[in-house]
Amino acid sequence: MTKPFLCTGFEPVVQTREGALRGFRFGSTFHFYGVTYATAKRFMPPQPVTPWDGVKDALSYGYTAPLLEDGNPAGDLFSPHRFWPQSEDCLSLNIWTQSLDASQKLPVMVWLHGGGYMAGSSIEMPAYDGKNLSEFGNVVVVSLNHRLNVLGFLDLSQFGEAYHNSGNAGLADIVAALTWIKENIAAFGGDPDNVTLFGQSGGSGKIHDLMQIPAADALFQRGITQSGTSHEGELPLGTTESCTMLAKEIMKMEGLSSVEELQTLPWERLKKACISGMELLQSQGVITGWGPKVNDWFLGDGIDYPFTEAASKKPVMVGSTFSEFSFYSVPEKHTLSKEESLKLLEKRFGDQTQTALTLFTKAYPDKHITDLLSLDTFLRRSILDFLDRRASLCEAETFSYLFAFDFPYEGGKTSWHCAEIPFVFHNAENIPICNQPPVSQKLEQEICGAWVHFARTGNPNHKDLPLWTPYTKEQKATMVFSDNTRLAAPFDEELISFLVENFNSAPAFAVNKEENN
Repeated sequence: MTKPFLCTGFEPVVQTREGALRGFRFGSTFHFYGVTYATAKRFMPPQPVTPWDGVKDALSYGYTAPLLEDGNPAGDLFSPHRFWPQSEDCLSLNIWTQSLDASQKLPVMVWLHGGGYMAGSSIEMPAYDGKNLSEFGNVVVVSLNHRLNVLGFLDLSQFGEAYHNSGNAGLADIVAALTWIKENIAAFGGDPDNVTLFGQSGGSGKIHDLMQIPAADALFQRGITQSGTSHEGELPLGTTESCTMLAKEIMKMEGLSSVEELQTLPWERLKKACISGMELLQSQGVITGWGPKVNDWFLGDGIDYPFTEAASKKPVMVGSTFSEFSFYSVPEKHTLSKEESLKLLEKRFGDQTQTALTLFTKAYPDKHITDLLSLDTFLRRSILDFLDRRASLCEAETFSYLFAFDFPYEGGKTSWHCAEIPFVFHNAENIPICNQPPVSQKLEQEICGAWVHFARTGNPNHKDLPLWTPYTKEQKATMVFSDNTRLAAPFDEELISFLVENFNSAPAFAVNKEENN
């Protein structure tokens, strides 16, 4: 079905504080792409945009952040990706909205992309497109790009005060974007005092970080963190010391005498030297990953550091998927006999198979027993720790979820890292593997509806969803999204504790496909 398109010489045009922007309208949705929200010199804090005269086009996506590794299209059936030209001039955002009337005060949902602190972009996945979410929820959707890897998180603080916060430059970009949104989103029909951050994987981690950055306190009201909660030290994020060592190695390789010369080194040379330096240090046992650095600007993730007063007052939703980083599943599992299924479990759990199975079927009565082989415990364990800490220390409500849908692939594939994103954005129809009528449509209504209602009110409940109560010390409730979405209280704490204590933190990683032969 065709929809009307509008883009003339004078509409749709929006007046921002910096100048006028022209977008386009397709159907009911206004689109503004590649809007510059700040500028930044390499390693330096972002700066406001210089105002302009006339009307600027906002018709094309902006450059994405430069990456150290080339994109790999493998796995596109499960999580389709797309790639875009890269540039250090990448501080831009995209907006989808149903109104350009400031009096509308629509809820604003700001998406932070995945890829850890080293990769990804605002348009990396087709599922990130905000048009359907904006139309379904009557909300303003914003996605943004920011600096990554060596450009966004190389801590050079040991080289002088000018580089004090260089290890958090990527997060400072997001704060600058949220500041731009606070100042301008009313012109796009949005309510600057009703902003919800939502993000997955690295995007989720950045929301946890932003909750602990005082400069961001007044820039958003709540957060939804999807598959990105972990304890300090569990991921290879590097340190100030490893960043200092890496910077010195890069300068040595390039024959530079000062860190200032790194600011003008051509990107391709910086990239090559950075990769070589990381490989050299890693061969010496030095972790050189990318991530934020705790200082007087970033006070440390709330899972391990004291919650800020602002963070304790912001409602949050937090959850993960059933399998996360395990893409393993038993093909055509429903054709197996009970004996064949138990044999697979016994290879992994040995004489503790029955205990594991009893706990699993208690938590997941509708799941096939071989799904236990792909169950995530790494992220879910950290999430349970975070939920318990929030329930004990924070006054704002916290809602827990688990995405446990079986996808129509090889007889039922458990949900992987990123699997819920098309449902969140109401884009399941556009991702072939997500389609299993009528179940997937129902699931999409439940999930997208919950995200929208949480963004609107701070509570995810709506008419198409079972009653979702907050996670508390007394009632540790989790909404389990699947064919038969249900609220479980209690849910999986006993199961996860048993698996972590007896089979390490990620039992699914130890399972090989060959075991099914």
